[in-house]
Amino acid sequence: MLRLYKTPSLLRTLMPGYTWRKEGQHKKLYLTFDDGPIPEVTPWVLEQLSRFDAKATFFAVGDNLARHRDVAEQVMQQGHRLANHTYHHLKGWNTPLERYLHNVQLCQQELERLEPLQQQKKLFRPPYGRITAKQAAALRSDYELIMWDVLTNDYDNSLTPERCLQQTLKCTQSGSILVFHDSLKAKRNMMYALPRFLDHFTAQGYTFEVL
Repeated sequence: MLRLYKTPSLLRTLMPGYTWRKEGQHKKLYLTFDDGPIPEVTPWVLEQLSRFDAKATFFAVGDNLARHRDVAEQVMQQGHRLANHTYHHLKGWNTPLERYLHNVQLCQQELERLEPLQQQKKLFRPPYGRITAKQAAALRSDYELIMWDVLTNDYDNSLTPERCLQQTLKCTQSGSILVFHDSLKAKRNMMYALPRFLDHFTAQGYTFEVL
C-alpha cells in the first residue's frame, strides 16, 4: 500500500494558495492535531506537549467542541491554539458549496464562544485535505488555509507504530507542518510516535510553535 508521508513539492506548486510549511524557520516545527478534542485522547496529548514545553495547533471538529468544551478550554489554557476543521468533518469534494461554508461557519461559532476576542487571522484545514477550488476561494478572504508537508499516517492501523515514527522522523525538517490526530482511530500509533518524536527533535534543539 502506497502511503504519502511527505507532501510532493509538485503538489505544493500546483496549489499555491495554501500554507504547506513555514519557510525559513530554523529549527522550528509546527505540530497540528486534527479531529478532536475528545476526553479519551486530547488530555494525554496535552500532557506530552507540556513535558517538552511544546506548543501546537488543534484543528477541531465543531461537534467535538460543543460536546467537550472542558477539554477545548484545557487546550487554550495551556497556550495552544484551536482552529477550524468544519463542524461535521465534511469531505469537501462531496459537499455542495453552500452546505460546506455553513458547516465551516458553525464550527467558527463554537470557536468564538470559547475565545471571542481572538485577534489572529482565522485558520482552516479541510478534512482529508479535500476541498474544491470554489470552496477555497470563498474561504480564503477570511481564513488562512493550512495544509501540511508531513502526514504521520497515525490513523492507519495497518501501519506499525514504529514505522509511523520512523517515517515521520525521516520526512521532518525545519519549518515542517505535521499532522497527528487526537482521535480514537489514531490513538495507538500516535501515542507511540508523539513522545518519541518530541524527544528526538527536542534533543536536536528544535522548538515547537503554534501556527
